[in-house]
Amino acid sequence: MIYRFKSKAGADVIMLGANGEQVLRLLGREPAPDGLLALDQLVAASNALEHAVAEDEARFAQLQADADAAGEPVPKREGVTLRQRVWPLIELMRHSIAAKTDCLWSAK
Repeated sequence: MIYRFKSKAGADVIMLGANGEQVLRLLGREPAPDGLLALDQLVAASNALEHAVAEDEARFAQLQADADAAGEPVPKREGVTLRQRVWPLIELMRHSIAAKTDCLWSAK
């Protein structure tokens, strides 16, 4: 499955199924084939994603600090981070707010 987040204010943001579902859950939404992030919800939605990124980075920093304190090899990030994954969607939300338009999503 592929999730497509759309807005008249910018280019579509596309995510694979598991990643799109993770983002929807971070937004307090249940994964669904179609949905709406109304204009009046976009500030809270982008704040929720930024908060999730901050928590993810704090958890990883603590993991690194714990490993370093224990004299173990410090882990490195592998793959795409949450920050990298949600940044395009946060930007789309910001553009949507500026253009005073909603964001939609669909899954196929």
